[in-house]
Amino acid sequence: MYRFEHKEILYWLFSLILTTGLFIFYLISSKKKRKLLGAYSLVLQHIPQYFALFKWTKFVLFSLALALMIIGLANFQIFTGSHEVKVKGSDIIVCLDISNSMLAQDLSPNRLERAKMALQKMIDQLQGDKIGIIVFAGDAYALLPLTVDYNAAKIFVQSINTDMISVQGTNVGSALQKSLDYFENGSTQANNKAVILITDGEDHDGNAIEIAKQLAEKNIPVHSVGIGSEQGAPIPIYQNGKMIGYKKDKEGNTVITKLNKEFLHDISSETKGIVVIASNSDFGLNTLLKEIKHLDKAETNTLTFKDYESQYQWFVGIALLFLIIEFLLPETKPQWTSVFSKWLKV
Repeated sequence: MYRFEHKEILYWLFSLILTTGLFIFYLISSKKKRKLLGAYSLVLQHIPQYFALFKWTKFVLFSLALALMIIGLANFQIFTGSHEVKVKGSDIIVCLDISNSMLAQDLSPNRLERAKMALQKMIDQLQGDKIGIIVFAGDAYALLPLTVDYNAAKIFVQSINTDMISVQGTNVGSALQKSLDYFENGSTQANNKAVILITDGEDHDGNAIEIAKQLAEKNIPVHSVGIGSEQGAPIPIYQNGKMIGYKKDKEGNTVITKLNKEFLHDISSETKGIVVIASNSDFGLNTLLKEIKHLDKAETNTLTFKDYESQYQWFVGIALLFLIIEFLLPETKPQWTSVFSKWLKV
């Protein structure tokens, strides 16, 4: 089994077509010029040193050297075996609020989009940790099971919107319960699991604290990210992708959604987690990642790597040898050819 480490360099082999065309054009134009001097056979008699064979030989050597140099730069490699690397990490469940209040624009462009951008940046910095995603509003939905496929995780994050769950509200308890179910079905190692709860904490249900206590019994911290402002912001209403106004209550007053910071502190303090308040300038990613690094690490994946041995030196070495021969080879007829011709006549 073999491969080229840099396959794109092989496209330079097409340059041999150009060099061959230029060489043939040079030979044709040279022949035409000699014919202008008189009969071609007589002209050749007046330039006894002309030796077309060596011109072709030098060109072939140069072309071979060029081709071998390109193959060498593409790094031809031979398969020599494979080895496995065990990847260790933690299990992280992200519970993301997708209720309509997350459309409020006290964070730019809105709370939900700001959270999604931060999540994608966080995923980029994970190293071997499994990540799962639960979205919730009035109900909770398991969007992504625990995985180390970070590209898939980012695609799922990008697809999140408030239309995924029709039941409105902020059922944090349901999201935490699904997180607990995820962990109970996963690895049994303690101290390698955590929940990241991203919500404005508004209109929460009553059993969230009870579920948090169950997580605490299993030594699973809930790190809360409060998203929104304490001053609050109106909730936009969209129709066909265009904002048509703001949500109003039964009396016709504009509804203002505010961050419920006290609720988040109650959840996290129950599980020995931390609380960070997101802003446009700092979402709290570095703080969260530090907490994740403090978790114990368990085996999360086994990667198989194929080993290849580079062979570029052989191609480059032969190419240099051809170039040296091409350089030493004369363009005119050498003296030994005339001696050889006389010996044949004898």
